[in-house]
Amino acid sequence: MPPAALDRRIAAVRRFHRFYTQKIGVLQEALLRSPFSLTEARVLYELAHRDGATATWLAEELELDPGYLSRILAGFQRRALIRRTPSPQDARRHLISLTETGREAFAPLDTGSQAEIGAMLRHLAEPEQHRLVAAMRTVARLLGDAAEPRAPYLLRPHRVGDMGWVTWRHGVLYAEEYGFDDRFEALVAEIAAKFLHQFDPAREHCWIAEQDGENVGSVFLVKQSDAVAVLRLFLVEPKARGLGIGSRLVEECVRFARRCGYREITLWTQSILVAARRLYDAAGFRCVAAEPHHSFGRDLVGETWVLTL
Repeated sequence: MPPAALDRRIAAVRRFHRFYTQKIGVLQEALLRSPFSLTEARVLYELAHRDGATATWLAEELELDPGYLSRILAGFQRRALIRRTPSPQDARRHLISLTETGREAFAPLDTGSQAEIGAMLRHLAEPEQHRLVAAMRTVARLLGDAAEPRAPYLLRPHRVGDMGWVTWRHGVLYAEEYGFDDRFEALVAEIAAKFLHQFDPAREHCWIAEQDGENVGSVFLVKQSDAVAVLRLFLVEPKARGLGIGSRLVEECVRFARRCGYREITLWTQSILVAARRLYDAAGFRCVAAEPHHSFGRDLVGETWVLTL
């Protein structure tokens, strides 16, 4: 290849790099008007989508200098954004995961990035959007990104509009999968409304699972008494099942309940909800009572499950 031709291509790549970094705001001191730099936000992203990462894995995955990463993680720990727990396989190694504070700090970053890229794409016609995405995939592939696309997800607190989604999706999915009538949707609406009216953020929480900016799951932990919490409105969309979202939602409920000082979590479910019951069992819940009843247009067996903390 003639040196002049290579120089022209180098110049073209550098020109594109300058254009794109400015376009997506990489040159700003903080990302998306947050207190985080681009690198810090990238580390938060990995931790939000992978429970129990090690510092070694993060350094290799992000190609970061271990010392630089160590300083970032130390800063996160001072701000109570992460927790470190000994690895079950090797107590000398520590697994790093986001705390509830860390997840709440990351959620606006993820939402803001989604909105910013969405605004950029909306200026293009749909065929042009497809061409842009295809071109980006080509660039990634040619530069060595041979990894299969992942299906990451984000857990975040509820926000305006989520209760409507929770009610709608429970009504639709339980009708499609179990034949429940609209009385079940009415019950969900009542539970969601009561949660908003009586919400105690120190003792209660709602987790919404997002995938590619779309809600795909939910679970609530609500106060029954000072000692007992109730797990409610647990749902994972069919297209998002098999990714570990369900078990993660249940784990977050248990972790939050322990932090709040509850002594017990209880839930009411139906014997036909086989997948959910399997997750409850794996988390340590035990079925303590079962009773036949006719509700939502179906003959059902209601079950009470309890986890002692």
